[in-house]
Amino acid sequence: MTEIRPASDELRAAVARRLKARNAAERRFQLYGRIAIAVALGFLLLLLGRIVQQGWSTFVDYRLTAQVYVDPARIDPADPGGANYDLMIAEQLLKRIGVADDEFGTRSDAMKALLSGDLGFQVLDRVKADPSVIGKTLTLSAPLKADAGLYFKGQITRATPEDERPLTSEQLDWLDRLNAGGLVKSEFNTTFLTRSDSTEPEQAGVLGAVVGSALMLLLTAALAIPIGVLAATYLEEFAPKNRWTDMVEVNINNLAAVPSIVYGLLGLAVFINWMNVPRSSPLVGGLVLALMSLPTVIIATRSALRAVPPSIREAALALGASRTQTVFHHVLPLALPGVMTGAILSLAHALGETAPLLMVGMVSFVPGVPDALTSASTVLPVQIFIWENASERAFQERTAAAIMVLLAFMIIMNLAAVLLRRRFERRW
Repeated sequence: MTEIRPASDELRAAVARRLKARNAAERRFQLYGRIAIAVALGFLLLLLGRIVQQGWSTFVDYRLTAQVYVDPARIDPADPGGANYDLMIAEQLLKRIGVADDEFGTRSDAMKALLSGDLGFQVLDRVKADPSVIGKTLTLSAPLKADAGLYFKGQITRATPEDERPLTSEQLDWLDRLNAGGLVKSEFNTTFLTRSDSTEPEQAGVLGAVVGSALMLLLTAALAIPIGVLAATYLEEFAPKNRWTDMVEVNINNLAAVPSIVYGLLGLAVFINWMNVPRSSPLVGGLVLALMSLPTVIIATRSALRAVPPSIREAALALGASRTQTVFHHVLPLALPGVMTGAILSLAHALGETAPLLMVGMVSFVPGVPDALTSASTVLPVQIFIWENASERAFQERTAAAIMVLLAFMIIMNLAAVLLRRRFERRW
């Protein structure tokens, strides 16, 4: 029997030193991990804070409510569209604040530059609908011009030299008088959420882009998810393992890394130039993004199928199930949470894409809301791109606000997908 000798003091000390060093290394690794998480969260909060700081003012709207006399001397009932309603409203507002126009009408033109064109269109619509309003006084309400709104939001100040700001000191005085007279009030900007794009920032909204994004994503999901799941199921469960399937797998992995603009060029060549799909429509956008999302869905689905224990397949086959029954009744249901995760990631990626959509014409100005897959439309990422490149200063805050809407859209979409995934997890 071998005699067990007690460890020497030197050996115990060496073991203690090594153990202490390992524990210290583990603590350092945990510290590095916490620091990395804190830095990542810090940058995320900085990004979100900057977006909110720049975009929250978009949801505050300064509206002008005024009594406007529909002057019969300025309107021809036979041709109501020929009257200059904007100038008529501007002249009356000048009189309201006690400012006399000059002989050249420059002050009325300057006042008109503070008012949204929506006021004149409201009068025109009322006159066309009921000519009897001519000679009466109407109560109208519309947002101020974008630069006037920026003044009330503090983004245009008198401290800036007059030649460096879009509004003169005289115009700022008029705005102060209108505000003091109770004609200007702040309220929540519903226009931003209920209207589509416009050349006037105060009337521009994201409704058309939101609807276009929703239609495009629905088509993307309807094409990419079923086709991707079926392709992945065949490759993983049924396809023979040979050089041809190996080549297909390699190409799928390569397609997942292809720059997105290449898919835009493919969509331009195939869907628009060859198949004559309407340009700048949710249909062509959905087709392009479906092609781009397919590799991600296939790869994620194959990973989820591999994660199902082989014992599930063996048990099903041992009980007499066919290969197809085993896959579709047992393996695929258990893999659905992983499949849903891949679908969520692919759709979230598709929602934020801009480059391929620019190639299929979705950069065009679309003031309306799409009512079909073939209607002209824009989407949120492209809308953000267009507004960021606009020259008007007011579009800068609307760019940040559109990013907030895009993030909210993505969170809602991901939340719905996560809830659906958990439902499958509980069911199976």
